[in-house]
Amino acid sequence: MSIDIWPPVSPEELKVKKEQSHARELAWILEETRTVMTELKHGLDGCYALLAPIDPGSTLVLSTHRNEKVKGHITRVGTRIVKGTIHLQLRTLPSQSVALDPQNPIHIPSLEALGTHLSESVKLLALALDSPPSPRPIADHLRALSISLAASTALLRGPPLESPDPSWQHASWPQAHFAPPLPPNIAFHLFLQEATLVLALRALEPADAPQHFGLKLGLALGTYRRLEHDEMDHVYPFRYSRLTAGGSRHVHRGASVERRPTGFHEADDDLGPGSGAVDVYVREKVRVETADPSLLSLYAKLLALGNTLAQARMNLAAVMGEELDD
Repeated sequence: MSIDIWPPVSPEELKVKKEQSHARELAWILEETRTVMTELKHGLDGCYALLAPIDPGSTLVLSTHRNEKVKGHITRVGTRIVKGTIHLQLRTLPSQSVALDPQNPIHIPSLEALGTHLSESVKLLALALDSPPSPRPIADHLRALSISLAASTALLRGPPLESPDPSWQHASWPQAHFAPPLPPNIAFHLFLQEATLVLALRALEPADAPQHFGLKLGLALGTYRRLEHDEMDHVYPFRYSRLTAGGSRHVHRGASVERRPTGFHEADDDLGPGSGAVDVYVREKVRVETADPSLLSLYAKLLALGNTLAQARMNLAAVMGEELDD
């Protein structure tokens, strides 16, 4: 079968026809891409609304399965935990109830970073839609948006389930967030994993604390055994976080690193994960998961928006004759 053009055209005319056809394709794909960008902006507005600080917030249940080691609830409003009461019945500590101080809410750094990414993404799309339609600027805007959405999704996904998360060593809630203040040998660490809020509780013991003779004898004879978990018998550098109070906007009690009576520190996260830390053992560890419907919905929306954005970038790159670099 012949593929010759009839009536025949000269090479120069054929080149002009190809350029005209490509220009029409480019104009069409730009219009389609701007339509997709408008839909993405509406979707991101909805995502941002799910993270907005709207009262009364989301009340989330904290309870361990098959036992009552941890039982209570917390309330999330936007990126903060504003109140909560938790009852503890750990084996290595006396039974106690702890309550969050409503005057000193806990900021969740990952959610605050997520809110920043969403806000920047909405502004980026608004800027792109207000600019004249041009393939190169739109492609650059979509690439920047892709990076921001990927970072947002990664924040909600959190650390891998199969890998240990060392962030508790410098990101646990300080005693100042509780009324009355927490005993200094408990580490409360709240983080995101698979769009679920996870509370990890650890009973700590300074590594240099003297051991009672009866405990040493019991361990030697085998009549006493430490609670087995994946962090037992390891020494960890530990200090409390300051970012839980909203980063540099607020400083916990004391303007400098203070030595606690039991050897635990509150130090500035900007100094690095190991700065101002003391060595501790983890005597007991409890993990509690609480599903937040708003965060789960936000995660699903971001995944869907990411897929839509990826398809739009591929279509635009194909018409522009380029390869995506990410």
